[in-house]
Amino acid sequence: MRRPILFAAAGVAAIAAVAATAFWLERGPDPAMSFFVTSANPGRGGDLGGLPGADAWCATLAETAGVPVKRWAAYLSTSAVDARDRIGIGPWVNATGEAIAADVAALHAAGNHVARRTALDETGGRINARGEAPPLRHDILTGSLPDGTRSPLTCSDWTSDDAGAAMVGHHDGADLDDKPSEKSWNSAHPSKGCSAAALREGGGDGLFYCFAVK
Repeated sequence: MRRPILFAAAGVAAIAAVAATAFWLERGPDPAMSFFVTSANPGRGGDLGGLPGADAWCATLAETAGVPVKRWAAYLSTSAVDARDRIGIGPWVNATGEAIAADVAALHAAGNHVARRTALDETGGRINARGEAPPLRHDILTGSLPDGTRSPLTCSDWTSDDAGAAMVGHHDGADLDDKPSEKSWNSAHPSKGCSAAALREGGGDGLFYCFAVK
């Protein structure tokens, strides 16, 4: 008799989660939002206009979504900068106010809350993940190693939309071959190139993480 009760409880929880997401999408993002995945690429694949262009894109998307003015930084490494050193000290919450990490150390530890359910865009919308309706968009540009330091793969420091490659993470923690090393939110595998087409071919869309610097 306990199994139906458990199933019923799980169903209620799932319905509550869907209702909460719908509520936030209608209301808009929590003003306290300090973390999101970009809903779109600026339009040139891996050429984000360098770090300044990427940071500006974060700010533009957040402002358009109605979030109060903040200083935003893209979670991207370059040949001279580590992504972990760009994003402030935390804590960070997503568009629904759910905690992502308390600080930089927690963000790069196993207990962080970057996942399919929490890695939302600036409006509170979901990013297409593996196993969901296409197109797959779970490859997130980072140019980083698992600890948030620089990888050599940065699409020429985010100025190339052609040659080169970028290290990407999986916001959903999922991999086709179920390899633990490729489930990382910030360092799963290299992209197939830096053009918009190559990024899409690999399972991404040129999206990246944005953090409010505190």
